Parts: sequence; structure tokens; C-alpha cells
Amino acid sequence: MPKQNYNLFKNKGFTLVELLVVIAIISLLASVVLANVNSIRAKARDTRRVIDATNIKKALDMYYLDKGYYPASTGATSPNGSWSNSADASWTSLETLLASYFTKLPKDPLENNNPAEWGAIGYHYSYYRCGSTPSYMLVYKLEIAAGPDPGVYCSPNFYRYGGTGPNTQVKTTFR
Repeated sequence: MPKQNYNLFKNKGFTLVELLVVIAIISLLASVVLANVNSIRAKARDTRRVIDATNIKKALDMYYLDKGYYPASTGATSPNGSWSNSADASWTSLETLLASYFTKLPKDPLENNNPAEWGAIGYHYSYYRCGSTPSYMLVYKLEIAAGPDPGVYCSPNFYRYGGTGPNTQVKTTFR
């Protein structure tokens, strides 16, 4: 009877070091993929904000064409009662005025319904009618700073809530 060679079965598994190296490589690849996915999600939300602002502006312009003036902006708890803010009931009032043009007035994708977090802190849409002049301001915040805040003239004052930098998160748009 021939002698069996037991060395064939001796090296059939992975060592602990080999397993740890493979786990580390997989973890590194997973973290890179997750970082890219989060960046893509932020870009998608920013695109949604720009589209929402464009659509709100269109609805406001249609309202102006029908009525000859922009809808009132009142009732916000922040920044003050002269604004309409998507984080509180004042947005519902604006939505009612624009019901012929919008079935549901959009809110920020990260809306947290805390009006105290207005401007540079929170993600909200804010609307302000510039007194008796035929113009308004619409303020919103992006997650990824891109381009300057153009600012707006509103009844002789100039407002730029995003600041003067080359890339700002907060955008002040107008008509």
C-alpha cells in the first residue's frame, strides 16, 4: 500500500493576514463608492433647487401677467413677517395665491420645517415682494457652492444674501 502524502491538504485555506488585507481593500473601495454616491446625491438636490426656483419664478411671472402685480409675501416667522418662507405656514399662503399656476408649491429637498434656520444655515425657499415695485427676491441655498450670488435690487437697496465670493451656496434671484 502506497504511503499517503498529507502535505496536499496542509495549505488549503487563507491566513489571517490575507483575509485582513482583502477586507481592508474592500473597505477602501466601499468608502470611495459611498463618497461618490453622496456627492452625486448633493448635486441632484442642487439641480432640483435650481429647477424649483425656475418654476417658482415662472409661476410668479404668470401671476404678474394676470394680475399686474406680484403676490404678497407675508407671514414668515423668519427672517421676518414681510417674507414667505417654505419652512412655515406663510408658504401655504403663497401656494394658495399661486394655485392656478402650481398645484403644489415646491419645498427644498432637505426642508426641515425649522424657520429659525433661515439663510446661510437652513435649506428653505424664501420669497419677498419688493414693496410696490414690480419685482421680487427668491432666496435658496445650494449644498455645493457654485458661482457667485448675483444679488438683486429691491426698492432702492441691493441685496446679496450669499455674499460676494466667487462661489457661494446661497443664491438671491429676482425678477
